[in-house]
Amino acid sequence: MASRTLHGVGLMLIAGAMCAAEFPQAEISNGPIRAKLYLPDPERGYYRGTRFEWSGMIRSLQYQGHEYFGVWFERHDPKIHDAITGPVEEFRTNDAGLGYDEAKTGGTFIRIGVGVVRKPDEPRYRTFNTYDIVNPGRWRVRTGRDRVEFVHELSDSSGYAYVYRKVVRLVKNKPEMVIEHALKNTGRRVIETAQYNHNFFVMDQQPSGPDFTVKFPFTLQAVADFKGLAEVRGNELAYLKTLEKGQSVFSELKGYGPTARDYDIRIENRKTSAGVRILGDQPLAKLVFWSIRTTLCPEPYIQMRVAPGRESKWRIRYEFYTLPKQP
Repeated sequence: MASRTLHGVGLMLIAGAMCAAEFPQAEISNGPIRAKLYLPDPERGYYRGTRFEWSGMIRSLQYQGHEYFGVWFERHDPKIHDAITGPVEEFRTNDAGLGYDEAKTGGTFIRIGVGVVRKPDEPRYRTFNTYDIVNPGRWRVRTGRDRVEFVHELSDSSGYAYVYRKVVRLVKNKPEMVIEHALKNTGRRVIETAQYNHNFFVMDQQPSGPDFTVKFPFTLQAVADFKGLAEVRGNELAYLKTLEKGQSVFSELKGYGPTARDYDIRIENRKTSAGVRILGDQPLAKLVFWSIRTTLCPEPYIQMRVAPGRESKWRIRYEFYTLPKQP
């Protein structure tokens, strides 16, 4: 879950375009899709927080004249925990970082895809805090015409070590994007972690409201009260009104089964006719939905346990499409 709203969208877009060139980035295309990504860099990166891992940030993805991602927040600072764009991901062990529970004050723990960070004097892990990075590890990035490959290597005296590889790839001649992941445990300790994608859709700059529908392949059960802003209708989540600044829709969602078949989410906007389908190849371990006026965020979680010397792989596919024009 994130924590801010957007005011003055037009001014923010102009400011974002002016500063975008200051950060390392790449552009890829397969014909139908054109996408722009920010690249990880401990000194100059667009995002240098410690909540989300640093690879695969998409600042723009266009298909058939539709834009799917972009700036949704009021202020950009590389150290703000969610001043970030696109389908971004986070690893959590016991709702914290790897090794957090055993680390003493002043000691260190690991944020996968970020680095080794310092644990301050605090009663519990703070999701929205940006921790001091002690060791950012080593990043390698390779760019191609239709793909970007990220590799993050990290080793720590605690016994945790890994090689994390992510490839953002556009499928040849299709309106599809695939994000491929591999986490190899090169240390002596087991890595147990949940991983989720926050998504941060900003579709055609449309405000979150009744023009949007979010669909799932199972009957939904919302844990929290939507307080008159949205409701569950069978397998759909529907907005009852357009969200204003300061309003949010948030709940954990239930109803999915034990197979990857339920990792299948569609977001559609009937006003602009833009649609996207998200498919994962792992079973859902948890499902959260969060939205403010400027972004819609289905957050699907998966769970993994990677023994020393072993590797875990998973994939997320995005299919972009347009709806038939309404009369």
